Formats: sequence, C-alpha cells, structure tokens
Amino acid sequence: MKRTFGLLAILAAAIVVPTVAGAQNTYVGVKGCTMCHKSEKQGLQLAIWEKSKHASAYATLKTDKANEIAKAKGLAKPAVESPECLECHAIKGGPDAADVTQGVQCESCHGAGSGYKAMATMKSRDLAVKGGLHVFADQAAVEAMCKTCHNEKSPTNKPFNFEERWKEIAHKKPAA
Repeated sequence: MKRTFGLLAILAAAIVVPTVAGAQNTYVGVKGCTMCHKSEKQGLQLAIWEKSKHASAYATLKTDKANEIAKAKGLAKPAVESPECLECHAIKGGPDAADVTQGVQCESCHGAGSGYKAMATMKSRDLAVKGGLHVFADQAAVEAMCKTCHNEKSPTNKPFNFEERWKEIAHKKPAA
C-alpha cells in the first residue's frame, strides 16, 4: 500500500512539476525563438511560420468580417479585443502574454520560452523540457493540440483534415 502511494506521488510530481515550471515562464515572442530556428539546419522554421496562416491569425481579427462575427456571437468587444477570439488567433497566455499581434507563433504550441530559450538549454532536450518546452509525444498529440482551436466551437469552422493541414506547417525537429 505504501509503495503504491509512493508511486502515485512520484507520478503526480512528474506531471505537476513541469507544468508549474512552465507556468512561471514568460513569453519571449517570435524573435526569441527564431534567432536560432531560422537556419536550414534547424528546419527553416521561421520561413515556414511566416508563410502560414498562423502568422496572420491576429490580423484577421482586425477585419470587418471578424467584427461582424463577434457581434453576431454577442461579444461585447471588437474581435481584436475579445478573449474568445484571441484565445485562438493569438498566443495563448492571456493579457500578460507576449505581443499578441504575432498571431499563433512558436510559444502558442511549445509554451512560454523564457525558461528554455537559451542555447545551452536547447542543446539538451531534457533541460529544455524541464525549462517548460512542450514537446509532443506523437502526431496524435499534435493533432489534439490543433483541435483545441480547429473545432466546431469556432464560428468559421470548416472540416479539419489534420494530415492535409499539417503539411502546411510541418517543421522538422531541430538538430541537437
């Protein structure tokens, strides 16, 4: 019984500690990531992001159409100021997040970067994860993350084919 409790305590700590460490991080913005993640060796991740709809996700909230949608949903604020819209069109993290005008960027999926952005940390995947980097276990986990926004709750929802959409934003794991 004591052994089972001990194992459960260790498992709980393994889940909670990285979450707490990541929660204490602050957002560094695109420039904090792309200093390193723009080269061919690192998968040209900046170029892939810049060409994606994620990079302009915030800008779409400034349109008349976005405001019409927000009004039709009964939102009190314009789309660009509505938490309900910003939740998926800007970096997740609330009012203390990085520059929301960068849209959906690296930290939207990989977590606030202040705890893992240093090159010495990023050279070790284990250190980066301990510092708050969110690494997906498999494609199913990536798909689940995508579907937190690409789903029927979105007023502009379209059928979401993960395999097709992933091709638009896929970025290889950087070399260590």
